[in-house]
Amino acid sequence: MNVQDIFTRFYSGNMELLSTVTVHSECVARKALHCLKSRGIDADLDFVWEAALLHDIGVVRCHAPSIHCHGTLPYICHGIEGRKMLDGIGLYRHGLVCERHTGAGLSADDIAAQSLPLPHRDMLPVSIEEKVICYADKFFSKSGNLSEEKSFEKVTAQMESHGEESLRRFLLLHSIFG
Repeated sequence: MNVQDIFTRFYSGNMELLSTVTVHSECVARKALHCLKSRGIDADLDFVWEAALLHDIGVVRCHAPSIHCHGTLPYICHGIEGRKMLDGIGLYRHGLVCERHTGAGLSADDIAAQSLPLPHRDMLPVSIEEKVICYADKFFSKSGNLSEEKSFEKVTAQMESHGEESLRRFLLLHSIFG
């Protein structure tokens, strides 16, 4: 099943959201590939492209009307929902990217301390492919100018607003890919 077929399966009737997610995800995919190639990092580039395109598929089940998400779940759940969706069609490795890309990854301690409506387990990027998609995702928004890349300073400030540990994890990713 190709990426377009997957989106057609889950996004029928929500073309506005599909457009938003497509533009955002293509920007993330291009940045992820650029980071890998410019640093000479060996990775599965075809997988990075596909997984980056699918990393936010779960937003369709979340409630964020400002970006055309009309589901019922809190937005923070889009990663675990994306994993469920992709696991359901046999794309387990892609599903892990969905689950592990939120913020700079989420630890079980983060989830408990913030009382997030997520399973209490680590959701931290593990593979180089998961890490680069997580990193690249921080530079693009799903609102405003979707294709405008945020500055490192803006991303750093956003990560810092989520706590010292989130910032530390982002800076570690930056040391690899930036």
